[in-house]
Parts: sequence; C-alpha cells; structure tokens
Amino acid sequence: MNIAIVTAEFNEEITSRMLDVALEKAKFLKLQVKYSCKVPGAYDMPIIVNSLLQKKDVDGVVTLGAIIKGQTKHDEVIATATAKSLTELSLKYQKPVSLGISGPGMQERHAHARIRPVAERAVEAVLKISKELEKIQ
Repeated sequence: MNIAIVTAEFNEEITSRMLDVALEKAKFLKLQVKYSCKVPGAYDMPIIVNSLLQKKDVDGVVTLGAIIKGQTKHDEVIATATAKSLTELSLKYQKPVSLGISGPGMQERHAHARIRPVAERAVEAVLKISKELEKIQ
C-alpha cells in the first residue's frame, strides 16, 4: 500500500516527533510512503490532501498535527473545520484519510503524551480502512 503523510509545522516540536513515529510505524507495516508533505498548520492540510488523493500512486493519507488550547476557542474552530474537510475528502475520493491530529482542548503536556499513540493509530487506521474498502468493493 502506498501512503502519503501530511504534517503540520505548527507545534513543530511535537509534530516532527509524530512524523518520526509515523514513518517508523509505516515501515513496520510495510507501507510505502510515497509523499511526505509539510503544511503551516492543521487548517492548511485539506488542499494538500486533496491533491494527494488525486494521485494514482496514493492509496491513503495520514495527517499529523497538534492543536493546543490557547486563551480563546480558536483551537476548536480549527479542529472542527479541519476534521470536516478531511472527512469530506475521504468520502469524495473513496480513499482513507486518517485524523492523526491531537486536540482540541489540550495543553502542551497532553500533546507530548499523545505523540506516539496518535501517530501510530493514524497510520494503522489508513491501513485498516483500506483493507475494509477492498472487502466491499
């Protein structure tokens, strides 16, 4: 299976480690990472994910990001808009797009604790969804 990974640069101390974990997990699962793209933040992911899903050599996309709570509800707005857009793209192209974006509502220490589990599950989800799609198509 060929995948792409899109990583938000915002909160890069966290997201760069998420990318390392995701690449490790993809290798363990024998997935080919055809593209690894970086975007400024989670909100910026959908346009890149859209382009990647159009490629014949991409079977699914893993997204990685960390949305940390600030003093406003901006984190909730970003998380909601991003998740909705990514879901719509997955449905449009009938290819899995995992939501490896932790948050909203979390503090930085929570984001650090979620690096490995969120990144690993994001990679695993793309593989599992792809297998299920194969069964029913």
